[in-house]
Amino acid sequence: MEVAIVTGASRGCGLAISQKLISMQYTVYGFARDFSGTTYSHPSFYPVPCDVTQKDQLSEAVTGIVEGGGVLKVVVNNAGVGFFGPHETISAEDIESMVLTNLLAPVLVTRAVLRSLRASGGYLINISSTAAARSQRFGCVYAATKAGLTQFGRSLFQEVRKSGVKVATIVPDFVQSSFHDRADFGPGSAPDCHLEPSCIADAVAQIVSQREGTVLTEIVLEPQKFVIERK
Repeated sequence: MEVAIVTGASRGCGLAISQKLISMQYTVYGFARDFSGTTYSHPSFYPVPCDVTQKDQLSEAVTGIVEGGGVLKVVVNNAGVGFFGPHETISAEDIESMVLTNLLAPVLVTRAVLRSLRASGGYLINISSTAAARSQRFGCVYAATKAGLTQFGRSLFQEVRKSGVKVATIVPDFVQSSFHDRADFGPGSAPDCHLEPSCIADAVAQIVSQREGTVLTEIVLEPQKFVIERK
């Protein structure tokens, strides 16, 4: 049995990634703080209630899966959060939430799973953002966390590539999902002005379907048109 871990799996990109991996015959352990709004159910999908910003809780959940049997083959660090506005208006709590969720949690998850991924020749996939490579007015902390995550993945691949671990980063632009629910803006509603969660899931599938010896280390996904709609 090949096992996958996906964080932020209760909705949006994380749920779409989980469904895609299940269709590829993986058993998926999906992490999220709250599954109450998740209607998806499948015998190969195991919801794991976990707040990734809580280090002890996160470590316990990952360790339980690593030690629970099965071959850990894919780990997707997808959980993310963003708060936007002039920097002086972002609360200290929201800044801490972005750093913990977007950067520290993936680093800690990775530390806990690397030995298993070495044994399986598995895949570590980080979901970053095009904000990592752009000057982000009104989103500088979010951009900084995603830039850190992108560089972490690039550097880690150089560290572990000889051991057979594949490290990949998916870099999407605007995705039509609940991510922007609390923001005063979002992507354009026209189909060519945003990505869908299925686009991210398809990129994950492409990464794990490469021939042995080929690694897609970075995939950038952008809609045909760049449109921001204000709410």
